Amino acid sequence: MPITSKYSNEQIESLVNELLSVLQRHKAPVDLSLIAIGNMATHVITERLPVAQQANIADSFASALMQSVKLPDAKH
Repeated sequence: MPITSKYSNEQIESLVNELLSVLQRHKAPVDLSLIAIGNMATHVITERLPVAQQANIADSFASALMQSVKLPDAKH
């Protein structure tokens, strides 16, 4: 079952493109980019969510990230 979002693809792509543009403008290597993105995610979670929801949202975010990078089982 596909995941549906209350945000349009255009809204998401526009924001992602702007964030990527900042990383590119700073010529940030992968490790620095991931540190900055991780710090930003932490900031959004801790500053915009009630303490009681923070761990669950962080866990959901981490799970979604893992799902997005999982490779299908290689078949030989």
